Amino acid sequence: MSQASTLPAEAAVELAIVTRSGFVESRHIGAAVVTNADATLRAELGDGHQPVFPRSTLKLFQAQTALALGAQLTDEQTAIACGSHSGSPAHVAHVREILHASGLDDRALACPASWPRDRASRDALVRAGEASAAVYMECSGKHAAMLAACVAQGWPVEGYLAAEHPLQLAIKDTIERMTRERPSAVGIDGCGAPVFAVTLVGLASAASRLATSSAASPFPLFKAAASVWRSVLANGWLIEGHERPNSIVVSELGVLAKSGAEGVLLMAAPDGTAVAMKMLDGSNRASTLVGLQLLVAAGAADVTRVQQLLPRLGLEVLGGGVLVGEIMVGSAVPTSL
Repeated sequence: MSQASTLPAEAAVELAIVTRSGFVESRHIGAAVVTNADATLRAELGDGHQPVFPRSTLKLFQAQTALALGAQLTDEQTAIACGSHSGSPAHVAHVREILHASGLDDRALACPASWPRDRASRDALVRAGEASAAVYMECSGKHAAMLAACVAQGWPVEGYLAAEHPLQLAIKDTIERMTRERPSAVGIDGCGAPVFAVTLVGLASAASRLATSSAASPFPLFKAAASVWRSVLANGWLIEGHERPNSIVVSELGVLAKSGAEGVLLMAAPDGTAVAMKMLDGSNRASTLVGLQLLVAAGAADVTRVQQLLPRLGLEVLGGGVLVGEIMVGSAVPTSL
């Protein structure tokens, strides 16, 4: 019995290589697309018309839906709803603020229990004898915003992750309207929420539409999109964590960056140029580098500022504690578009 799947290996191209002592040790293959501000396709590396599960890049559109449904979120709370946060006390505080404002607490969260990804925060919990909990899970901000939307609409908070729940139907409608596609498959994400398969072209075009939406729009969905854009760009540390790739790019370049599990990345520059990418091996270690290079090639990011950030992105390859290689863009990534 055949199964639906993401892009096949023969539809992928070399997006990055990893060198060690002058030897190309690994190659990352995948596909990437670049869209213009008007959401039209500008460049396609590999087959960008194959479906992918966007994973956590969908948080931008899930948060957009929550706002459009009436969730009353501050800019900081909107940013944490879009984020895959590190579980630091500051991150967790914003999650709990969303819940408390809706008359809820941690027990309403249906995402799985987890430890903070931030090592210092995790160690502090262990020393204090605390247990892992859903609120520390990197997706808890998204879940809190989903719950806030349910409360705003008078929908049941129980079962809010079910595909047939009105919240999830509204999210599916948002994804269809932003990508101009109907999902080709529906799965269950790592946090338990539905995840909808769309193409990289659709995903990038949705990011372009989000970046160019107006706060003055008469349409709640696009007004909410403008709020997502403003909130994330103003609070980059909430999208992931201090000195983590997404947060560095947002805070230092003013470029929206959101990674997803299994090698997915979505970026959007202020002019509406967007990049969507899928590494076929599921690794994200080279994604930020490739995404930034594509924005530079498109003239949507300053090459000097990007070069200044690269040492902070963990691209070094060490041997015995000494630099012996690096993660580099692959042969399919152009220098100009």
